[in-house]
Amino acid sequence: MKASSAIGLVVAIVGLYLGATMEGSNPMAVLSPSAMSIVLGGTLGAVIIGTSFASITNIPKMFMKAFNPPQHDLNAKVAELVGYAEAARRDGLLALDEVTSTIEDPYTRKGLQLVVDGTDPDLVADILESENDAMRKRHIASVQPFDKAGGYAPTMGIIGTVFGLIHVLANLDKPATLGPSISAAFVATLLGVASANVLYLPISSRLKQLSQEELHARALIVEGILSIQAGDNPRVVQEKLITFVPPALRVDPEAAKAANAEKAAA
Repeated sequence: MKASSAIGLVVAIVGLYLGATMEGSNPMAVLSPSAMSIVLGGTLGAVIIGTSFASITNIPKMFMKAFNPPQHDLNAKVAELVGYAEAARRDGLLALDEVTSTIEDPYTRKGLQLVVDGTDPDLVADILESENDAMRKRHIASVQPFDKAGGYAPTMGIIGTVFGLIHVLANLDKPATLGPSISAAFVATLLGVASANVLYLPISSRLKQLSQEELHARALIVEGILSIQAGDNPRVVQEKLITFVPPALRVDPEAAKAANAEKAAA
């Protein structure tokens, strides 16, 4: 699990719990069955209406991805591409044909295979960018349910509160029950707002950030592949690609290359 995501979720829940306790409220009140039925059930139904069923079935996978995202080691990718540039410079582009089948990343493998096949550089760039466009669309579709839920949940909470107040107004002849009934009525609003701002919207933001990180890593790959195809000096390739790595995260290229070799051996 990604430490920052887990810590953020725990901090939010603990903060809400402590705040409610300090006010003298019972935090467990949000577990009201009627409020949960209206807010959670109503939100899910609205999301199904507003998105595709395929996006709904993908929610568990996206939830897990938000808390346990794939890691993009940019330094390792720079070292890997520089290694391919050295091989191409030394033995020619056709020499890369022997290594393409061993490349784990499908995107890198596809780009290098296009280069080995002698594809025009502009066409290589267009094909790889088309892959990125398709990925963007998939990511947007995957994030959409969380965006929709973040918008619908507070409204469903208000609907639940209105239902509760209707019940209160219908029983004004019972003054002793007014306080507890009004309190219970607002639980739905609390549940709707809390679920939207602690769960749905933060997960949406996290998934969007992960999408940008993956696109950034792919931009590095495209730059490296086109540089290799152009026959650039490996040192020039390295200088181009290292700009994609944040300065604070940059490591010595030789160290990254050794780490890559060790990983491949394992």
